[in-house]
Amino acid sequence: MGDDSKFSYFFLGLGLGVAVGLLVAPKSGAETRELLLNKADEGKDYLRRRGDDLRGSATDFIDRGKSAINRQKDQLSAAVEAGKQAYREAISKSQSDDTAPQGV
Repeated sequence: MGDDSKFSYFFLGLGLGVAVGLLVAPKSGAETRELLLNKADEGKDYLRRRGDDLRGSATDFIDRGKSAINRQKDQLSAAVEAGKQAYREAISKSQSDDTAPQGV
């Protein structure tokens, strides 16, 4: 289980505990509802910030992946081109050896 998952479960348990505690607390219904609404708003804000952070992390990860793929693609293209050039040189040398006059 990852640290992020443990952290999320901790806050989920904390939130549930607070909610249950507030429901059985000796406050008036209006005060308790107001407190629950405030806590719900805080939770929404936290989730929104966390979502924005995750979106930014995912974007960075995708950009790094694209960069790595482009580097590999460039290296592969260079290797293929070097292979083609070596083949051309070998064929050219072979043909020039075949057309050279033979000694008598």
